Amino acid sequence: MKSRTGSRRYTVIGLVLTAVMLFPVYWMINVSLTPQQDMRKSPPDLLPLHPTFEGYRAVLNDQMPYLGTSLLIGLGTVVLTLVLAAPAGFALAKLRPFGGGFLGLVLLVAQMIPGIVMAMGFYGIFLDLGLLNSWWCLIIADSTIAVPFGVMIFTAFMSGIPGELIAAARIDGAGTWRTFRSVVLPVSRNAIVTVSLFSFLWAWSDFVFANTLDGGGDWRPITLGIYHYIGNNNQEWNAIMATAVVASLPAAVLLVLAQRYVAAGVTAGAVKD
Repeated sequence: MKSRTGSRRYTVIGLVLTAVMLFPVYWMINVSLTPQQDMRKSPPDLLPLHPTFEGYRAVLNDQMPYLGTSLLIGLGTVVLTLVLAAPAGFALAKLRPFGGGFLGLVLLVAQMIPGIVMAMGFYGIFLDLGLLNSWWCLIIADSTIAVPFGVMIFTAFMSGIPGELIAAARIDGAGTWRTFRSVVLPVSRNAIVTVSLFSFLWAWSDFVFANTLDGGGDWRPITLGIYHYIGNNNQEWNAIMATAVVASLPAAVLLVLAQRYVAAGVTAGAVKD
């Protein structure tokens, strides 16, 4: 009886905490459906009693190029991160290069550098190279956050791959690159999905790099599209929230689809058999 009572108590507490955390999401949807003349209503309506889809029409009319740019930058960041992080993780996990421990420490320290500091450095570099206002510069900048994380995830995951599997591939005549490509990568699916998901989400939600490295060019991500609606005399909150809702959908769908792989990938290497 006490066990059932305690379980119900924890369930109620969990539901309350979940409701508190999800309330901003609900309010975002509510405001996106609220007419502009009701924005300053006091007290505000907890439900959209007179819903309008003007904000979503504005998204379709104004924000589609921004969404396309964010998708391009997100996918490009994923590709670049996997190309760099997967071989590096394999090398640190299985090839044991000289200075590998120090390199792992450098990667950990790299994740602690504030984004605004890196953004200012990138601004100076890309200004000299003439890469400002291009989608390439944002992919490179976003990858600097994703690659260290990806290397650590791949290193932890690949460290758990049995050495006998790699030894068998080498006995069959496979070289290091063939072993990595044909043996290690196929069994590293959870790590690949985890790194890809977080890389995409970081690039999709980036504002610091986008705002710093953009000077009004054509390649502007959705975060700047939302920011475009905010001004001193113009705050279209229903359009802002509608854009935020639409921009949140890809992330939400990816998280739901990949949660099983992410749970396995993030915890890889945490427990030794």
